[in-house]
Amino acid sequence: MEQLLIAGFLIAALFALFAAGLWIGLGLLSCGWIAMAVFTSRPVGDAMVTTIWGSASSWTLTALPMFIWMGEILFRTKLSEDMFRGLAPWMTRIPGRLLHTNVIGCTIFAAVSGSSAATCATIGKMTIPELRARNYPEDMIIGTLAGAGTLGLLIPPSLIMIVYGVAADVSIAKLFIAGVIPGILLAGLFMGYIIIWAWLNPNKVPQPTETLSFGQKLWASRHLLPTVSLIVAVLGSIYVGLATATEAAGLGVVGALIVAWTQGSLNRQTFLDSLMGATRLSCMIALILSGAAFLTLAMGFTGLPRHLADWIDQLGLSAGALIVVLMVFYIILGCFLDGISMVVLTMAVVLPMIERLGIDLVWFGIFIVLVVEMAQITPPVGFNLFVLQGMTGHQITYIAKVAFPLFLLMCVAVALMVFFPGLATWLPTQMIGQ
Repeated sequence: MEQLLIAGFLIAALFALFAAGLWIGLGLLSCGWIAMAVFTSRPVGDAMVTTIWGSASSWTLTALPMFIWMGEILFRTKLSEDMFRGLAPWMTRIPGRLLHTNVIGCTIFAAVSGSSAATCATIGKMTIPELRARNYPEDMIIGTLAGAGTLGLLIPPSLIMIVYGVAADVSIAKLFIAGVIPGILLAGLFMGYIIIWAWLNPNKVPQPTETLSFGQKLWASRHLLPTVSLIVAVLGSIYVGLATATEAAGLGVVGALIVAWTQGSLNRQTFLDSLMGATRLSCMIALILSGAAFLTLAMGFTGLPRHLADWIDQLGLSAGALIVVLMVFYIILGCFLDGISMVVLTMAVVLPMIERLGIDLVWFGIFIVLVVEMAQITPPVGFNLFVLQGMTGHQITYIAKVAFPLFLLMCVAVALMVFFPGLATWLPTQMIGQ
């Protein structure tokens, strides 16, 4: 009973701090300070300094700002325009035609971005005007882009995977490899949805404006070479064991600069803008991680995670039942917090339960990413909804409504992951081993 009261008090304090407008990272630090000062006899100052320094100086975490910078550089290039030119000729014979450029474009760009919002914005700034000009239905343009943009979190390199790997002490390389098959599966589900919709609504799909020969399609595909080359360099170096995630991130930045330079997009202003954009986002994430690390320590001293894990044990929940409960919990939490905050805020409590039930931590990392993806298109705090609202002028409620079928497909992907865990665990064991 005492532990329940402590948990209730800390949750109320945390949401009160957030409601007051305090930054998430500072709110987590403040809640951790309250927990240690009120409910333990441990000295707060030394523990806070040591924990913040330890969380911020992790070598593994250095991959994060590098991948963010790579995405910021590519966001300011003509990459989306080139990708549309390279993909569009191949889509004319598939039911749904150019709508598939949203999904395939996001899938490809996700492999060099790591950010859901950046993926959605980069692909959307090219496909939305092009698809509108060709009279594709607005609801399908926006809905498929909102859903496919979330692939930026699942297909490696992923910022959420790096954050989870640091928080759960799991190999980031394994997480990256584990995300490949689920990412392709989810993209396939999205494309399947477009195909079924096109079969049911043949009159809503515009006819192709031009017919190209096979040779002309191959020639148009040259526009995809910069992106494909960067994907091979970054992810290939990790998969074959030539580079760690951090080293591959550095390679990605160099490759992104080369791509921007060859396209004529690299100048002093774009370089500084990309650097400052990456710095701001990296500092925000570092502050959140530091606050979460200290809150985790404070909760450990209060004994809350251990007591909660014991309570879950007493309930006798199976692994499957716990996964269902956690999926609902994270979807609800995603209505109020961004993905990174969700992960770092809950790991201290959730991981002991997961480990006690023997759930594979690599599999659970991919599960977390999938449910965080759902949160990207759930109002009121769905980042992809904000991005598309700014790009299209539609209300968030409209965007959420047209993206709802894609949300349901993500639920299907989670169910497939639960019934076939090898979707996430097979590839890492084949390429890296246990």
